[in-house]
Amino acid sequence: MKTFYGSLKLGILGGGQLGRMWIQNALNYNVNVSILDPDKDAPCKNICDRFEVGSLADYETVYQFGKTVDLLTIEIEKVNVAALKQLVAEGVKVYPDPTIIELIQDKGAQKQWLKEHHIPTSDFKLISDRADLSNLKWPMPYVQKLRRDGYDGKGVLIIKEQAQLAAAFEAPSLVEKMVDFEKEIAIIVARNESGEIKTFPAVEMDFHPTANLVEFQISPAAVSDFIQLKAANIAENIAEALELVGLLAIEFFVTKEGDLLVNEMAPRPHNSGHQTIEGNVCSQFDQHLRAITGQPLGDTSSIANAVMINLLGEEGFEGEAIYQGLEETLHLPGVYIHLYGKKITKPFRKMGHVTVINQDRALAIKIAKEVKEKLKVISK
Repeated sequence: MKTFYGSLKLGILGGGQLGRMWIQNALNYNVNVSILDPDKDAPCKNICDRFEVGSLADYETVYQFGKTVDLLTIEIEKVNVAALKQLVAEGVKVYPDPTIIELIQDKGAQKQWLKEHHIPTSDFKLISDRADLSNLKWPMPYVQKLRRDGYDGKGVLIIKEQAQLAAAFEAPSLVEKMVDFEKEIAIIVARNESGEIKTFPAVEMDFHPTANLVEFQISPAAVSDFIQLKAANIAENIAEALELVGLLAIEFFVTKEGDLLVNEMAPRPHNSGHQTIEGNVCSQFDQHLRAITGQPLGDTSSIANAVMINLLGEEGFEGEAIYQGLEETLHLPGVYIHLYGKKITKPFRKMGHVTVINQDRALAIKIAKEVKEKLKVISK
């Protein structure tokens, strides 16, 4: 049997920042990692054992890459599922299972699955095109999401008035009623091949007002023990129902009535788990590696309060990245900087993140706000 720490060849579809942080963890176990990514300068390029440039959407490219590894996983959902299914049929281990990836690729199918499995989520309808919105007869505002290919706030439109219908998406979409929520939280659940399940403590998220990207993330979330437990139970039920092997990140709305509604899911390491690198006993990247290689799952306990700040490219700048205020930021206590190796910045591009660790929650938040003011990603 091949050992995961030596002879096993692990392939990852996607070579972005998630893959980069994952490889940094995998190095601790001597794991051999191959990467497939369409970008010849992807963040993983110089730190993996083998780097291949190619389309993640192309059947033959994904299939041939998968034939060179023993175990295949993803750091992005937009991959060719048909190729993954064929690889599974030929004996290659693919985690998460291609049927899970296929489900997550389609936001409409994802919502229908939640409904069928009695998982609480917001009211929704599926539409074919823009014209269907005219017959919706829902009070505004409501949210239109493209069923496919939306990410990081792209493919999402809040429709507040009739005049906006002319600019709505002309494609199959998911339409959701607006939720009057108290806050947004996320939880990450892991399940391994033997069925062992563990969840990380839920975190709360604060979004950038225009980019719709997470700006601050605070762990653990300031919610009741009841909400923490309920979120964990829902996450475990979903993982069991999917027969998941790997990680699943689940975003929730906490309503003003104290209910939880599942918003979206992602079957991979996720932005909502970056703070686990320094803030928890076991990181999300270590946990994912453990899960897909059949190892015992790690301790998910929090070590301290952790606040994560996404480093986004500043508005008005595009070009070779300059990290303004880096030295001042490094003077601050409990600060851990992660740069993603992206040469070019542009407005709102994820260029890195910073995690602040402190036993005092209020102080951790205060230092995180200082980081946000001091550290800027600009260009020449």
